[in-house]
Amino acid sequence: MRTKALLIIMIAMMAIPAAAESGDWIVRLRGIQIDPNDSSEQIGDTGSEVGVDSQFTLEIDVTYMLSRSFGLEIIAATARHDLSAAGGALNGADLGSVKVLPPTLTLQWYIIPEGLLNFYVGVGVNWTYFYSYDLSQDLADLGVTDIEFGNSFGFAFDGGVNVNLGEHFLINADIKYILLSTDADIMVGNDLLDSVHVDIDPWVFGLGVGYRF
Repeated sequence: MRTKALLIIMIAMMAIPAAAESGDWIVRLRGIQIDPNDSSEQIGDTGSEVGVDSQFTLEIDVTYMLSRSFGLEIIAATARHDLSAAGGALNGADLGSVKVLPPTLTLQWYIIPEGLLNFYVGVGVNWTYFYSYDLSQDLADLGVTDIEFGNSFGFAFDGGVNVNLGEHFLINADIKYILLSTDADIMVGNDLLDSVHVDIDPWVFGLGVGYRF
């Protein structure tokens, strides 16, 4: 009987893990799928718009718990996105590729802070840095020598759940929508040929593991 009672207590402790406390840190590694909800102004008078492809990459994120119910999360990830022309005279043309680094800070509300499943929603801000642009042969053949991308600020929204596996370990699923845009300056030598505003606005789907301490 004592053995059975001890087993029941152990199962109950696993089923109802301790809640995160004020001052706790959560470090997670996620695999993320980045799916742009892209649109842009047309490129010159071609009738073509800029398309941005989807990418999968790894992400590191850190959360600091302000209390049992509120936490601040910062994420860091980078991905290289291929660009192409959609519609119009340039339809299907390769527009090169660029790396994007979008650190995002969100304030998250943990709706049910105790228990096996910790659901949360959040809102925050994003700053995006564009770097390492690779010019395509299609653009080089048209005389383009470079594209310069403007960095930008935007809002971010997210929701997710931590599945607590005891006191320290957890599994996490997360969805973010980031308002992300840039002005792409198409250069011929030192001359500006055209400036195209591009809205990338990606959905970011993440799944990973974490450690709380």
